Amino acid sequence: MGWFLGLGIVGVVLLVLSLVFDGVLERLFDGVGVLDGLFDGLLSLPVIAGFVSMLGFSGAIAMGATGVGAVGATAIGVPAGLVTGWLAYRLSRMLLRDDSGAAPRDEDLIGAPGSVVTAIPADGYGEVLVHLAGQPVKLSAKSPAPVAQGAEVWVEGTLSQTAVSVRPVR
Repeated sequence: MGWFLGLGIVGVVLLVLSLVFDGVLERLFDGVGVLDGLFDGLLSLPVIAGFVSMLGFSGAIAMGATGVGAVGATAIGVPAGLVTGWLAYRLSRMLLRDDSGAAPRDEDLIGAPGSVVTAIPADGYGEVLVHLAGQPVKLSAKSPAPVAQGAEVWVEGTLSQTAVSVRPVR
């Protein structure tokens, strides 16, 4: 039973190391031909740690609870380890996929309300504060007519990634 408990503890230590040294094992073999990408999926450190720890702990529980020998404990521990490794793989893929919304584009600014932070001179540049996707965004702004600081404006178009054309709200 001592060997199985040792395997369980080694698996937990590997899991802690995978959290502390995130991606180190995966980067060791980058660009090494056949081994390139080997540790990205099923042989990643969290998957190996899950397999080893579940093999060890379930084997120790099987030996202690039922009195089976090492072969029986291994026969119980290996499937439990495989299931845990597969679950660790699926969970890590789900977390890494990050299907959050797309980043806002320039077109998303058109029609957005804002307020002038720095006065905009006629045919010159000032600054406006626009709320985009719930986040305040400060942009350079240009207007054909002068706009005073604090005035409410609408974004009419984009001039570049950091500049917009605006018109005052009437």
